[in-house]
Amino acid sequence: MDTTKTAAPTAAEADTAEDKAAPNTPADATTPEAAAGTPAEDAHVDADEDFDQDADPAAGAAAQGSGVGSAASAIVAAALALVALSGSWVSRVIAERQTLIGQIESAGATTAKAKIAALYGDAWHMTALVNGVLATLALLIAVFVLARPAFGAPGRVLPVWVRSVAWAAVALGIIGVLVFGLMYFDLLVALPTAAE
Repeated sequence: MDTTKTAAPTAAEADTAEDKAAPNTPADATTPEAAAGTPAEDAHVDADEDFDQDADPAAGAAAQGSGVGSAASAIVAAALALVALSGSWVSRVIAERQTLIGQIESAGATTAKAKIAALYGDAWHMTALVNGVLATLALLIAVFVLARPAFGAPGRVLPVWVRSVAWAAVALGIIGVLVFGLMYFDLLVALPTAAE
């Protein structure tokens, strides 16, 4: 039986053993090199910061805010032009009111021409006038939409569909202004006449 004892490690040997084990311990993570992280981790953090800046909704809204207004204005202009050509509720109400006024005035009319003008002519003219105003308003809005990029940021161009809708509103507005102008002055459809 061997009774020899192994010598206990000296303090210097114990320190070197701890130094060899130290790189694998979590305590080493507090060193400046470990705190800085690897280049891949730094790139990941930078990418996250860039993503947060790109995803800023205020910046995106500022860049596209004027495009939404132009698109909405073009749609409104086209809708107004269509309503003007098909006849609006407002023009019908005003025409019925004018018809009622004409019935009251026709009681004192002495000629058939005056009665026709009071009962029908004034109502037709009011319908043409109101619808002509709507067509003119549609035309002005559409022209404003098409001209706005020239006075805005340089190089800014409206989307194709917005320009198409605006040009359609311009065409319908011009047709409406011509038709209702001719109707108002009795050039397109003249009032009927009766034998005296």
